[in-house]
Amino acid sequence: MIKFVYFDLGGVVIRDFSGTDNWVELKNERGITDDYWDKFEPELCVGKQKIDNDLLNAFVSRFEKNPSIWPVIDKIHKSCKIGLLTNMYPGMFKAIQNAKILPDVAWSVIIDSSVEGIAKPDSEIFKLAEEKAQVKGQEILFVENSPGHVQAAKSFGWQTFLYDSAHPADSSQKLSLLLETE
Repeated sequence: MIKFVYFDLGGVVIRDFSGTDNWVELKNERGITDDYWDKFEPELCVGKQKIDNDLLNAFVSRFEKNPSIWPVIDKIHKSCKIGLLTNMYPGMFKAIQNAKILPDVAWSVIIDSSVEGIAKPDSEIFKLAEEKAQVKGQEILFVENSPGHVQAAKSFGWQTFLYDSAHPADSSQKLSLLLETE
């Protein structure tokens, strides 16, 4: 039985760069190389590096609402607690809130990697999320768009749903149907 549902933020609750050319455009605009980003980004996710406001705003301005998942979140929230489990950069969650692209819902728990100092797929973040949810791992459903993060959650004993960011309406419908059978 599912008692708590964690959602990833980027690519699930909101539309991020998945399935778009937005990341390529942003890298080209800013002169960001893959080598640089591959070294810098992991440090951002755990809050060891700061991101300048211009770059942060350039990210967030390219994010969009994912209205197809909002009714599913509302439906789930009526029967169990919900939370966010997300790899973020310092200040990004607040910027996303200010952009008003999140559903108007009271999250029971928010696990932001840049605040916690650990990021998915590190098992420590799943341990922390489980403690904050105050339920057993097998009672948690994790809705995530990264196969590696889904696998890490499964290894931790969680139920998972791989969300297809390129097809959010279809994926939201499949998630809703899955939850009806629970």
